[in-house]
Parts: sequence; C-alpha cells; structure tokens
Amino acid sequence: MTTTEPERTGPGEPRPAPGGRRAPGGRSAPGQGLTWSLRGRGPEDVPVLADPGPPLGRPAGPATGRGVRVCVVDSGVERDHPLIGPLAGSWVVVKDAESGEITVEPTTTGDTCGHGTACAGIVRRTAPECEIHSVRVLGERFSGTGDVLMAGLRWAVEQGFDVINLSLSTTRTRFAQELHSLADSAYFARTVIVASAHNTPVESFPWRFASVISVGSHQEDDPELHLYNPDPPVEFFGPGQNVTVPWLGGRTIRTTGNSFATPYVAGLCARVLSAHPRMTAFQLKNALYLSAANVRHAPRPSTAAGDIRDDSEN
Repeated sequence: MTTTEPERTGPGEPRPAPGGRRAPGGRSAPGQGLTWSLRGRGPEDVPVLADPGPPLGRPAGPATGRGVRVCVVDSGVERDHPLIGPLAGSWVVVKDAESGEITVEPTTTGDTCGHGTACAGIVRRTAPECEIHSVRVLGERFSGTGDVLMAGLRWAVEQGFDVINLSLSTTRTRFAQELHSLADSAYFARTVIVASAHNTPVESFPWRFASVISVGSHQEDDPELHLYNPDPPVEFFGPGQNVTVPWLGGRTIRTTGNSFATPYVAGLCARVLSAHPRMTAFQLKNALYLSAANVRHAPRPSTAAGDIRDDSEN
C-alpha cells in the first residue's frame, strides 16, 4: 500500500492538562505573545517548568501513553474494532458541493477504506493507554482533495492534540507553503506531527519539513525497533514491511508501506510524553534519536586536557 496523495489542497495555549500538557482550547492566536528580545527582563521573568526527558531517550518505568491525545488524520477509524477499542472522538471534514464551504463535524460513520483503521491500530498497539481521536479527510479508494486535507490537519492542530499521525502526503507544490506554515505553528505550540514519507523518491509534503517528525519504513524483523536516518530529510525508520494491521470488518491484513511505520513512531511519541509530559517537540525528536537502535553513544573528552571519559553503554 502506498502513501496516499491528495490531488488538490487549500482550507487553539496554555492547556495545563494532566502532567503539564496543554488542555484543549485556549490556544493563543497567531502572533500573540511574540518576544523579540528580553530588554528590561531577566531569567526570573521568563520561568519555564521543564522536563529533562528520559535518559538515552527511553522513558523510565512503564510508559503506556496514558493521558496523551493522539489524532489520526486519515480515512476514519472503524468503530469498536477489537484491536482498537472505542475512540475518544471522531470527526469528518465535509465540503459543501454548491458553496464549497468546508466544515469539520462529529461523525459516527467510521472508516471508508481501512487505511485509518490500520494506522489507529498500530498506535493502540504501541501506546495502549493513549486517547485516540480520528479526523476523516479521505473517502473511498483512498481518494481526497488538498483543501479537505488542509482543513482537517489545521483543525487538529487548533485542538491542541499532543500527537497527530499523518500517513498522507501531497505532491502538489502549491500547497507546500501553507503546509509548512501549519507545521511550524504546530511545532511551536507543542503539537507533534508525525508524517509519512512518500513510498517513492518524489517531492511531497509535509514530511520534508524539519518541524515534523518524518518516517520511512525498514525491513528488520524486530517490530519494536526504530532507526535514525543519518542522511535526512527522512529522519526515522519504523517497522512497515509486511506488518499485520487491523482492517475493516474487525479483521486484520498484512501490508507494507511507510504509512504503517508512521503510527508506530507516533505511538512511541505518546509513550515518551506519557512519562515526560512537559517535553517540547524538539526534546521529543531528540529522545527518538537517542533511543534509535543504530545510534551509538561514543566516548567524549572531559574538561581535563588529555583525559578521555567514556560515556558509552557497555
């Protein structure tokens, strides 16, 4: 299965929730609170309650995603699939055929083609206690338009979800700037977009942007392994080759694609955030880097001249 390509595209801060994550709503309007310098103010005027994050990127103790809100922007999710369970919320992006107006509305229609159900199931398997929300932007046969995709993704960002899984991309460059701006807005608001790279070497978006966590797939047998790519723009590889995923009708299938590596990494993000809820987006990306199976922690010199301290793992 390939990463879906919508053909066209055009169309809320502080939320101290459990553990210090942002609560729904209350997001600052763009431009509010911009600070270009700290003239007349010092460190005591800009206090930050920080979370140092897990040592070597691995959360301490059981981290199951509890308290973390993950939104799957896709084709919907089948209701009460045995491998997913109930959703915390489900919405659909609707475009009026006559006026062209686009709205986001609650829905009980489930999944149109199975793709979103597969992604939600991988998130659930990886972070079993996270909240899963669904925003449907694709129709039957994985069809979709860019303006609907943009509206759904923008709505998800405005809701302040902790993690957004986007196993979709578009090759339409006319939407790149808007997607880039939206990805940056999410990054600065501490909403992490985990985006699937295209399955073939073509230009598509938004996975190419540094403000998202971009994911391709590896062919290793270990289903709990992720890798860092030393030659971006794809930054991480997750298990996405011949994987078993939930599908329509309460069943499962085996399939391949970057689409299915992406929710694994989204689930990892949820697990880390459940144990370290104040982590910023760039801290979370660093945690994924440090915990990647191919990253080695090399010795580094100490402050004493000629003295070498070995911080690597044995």
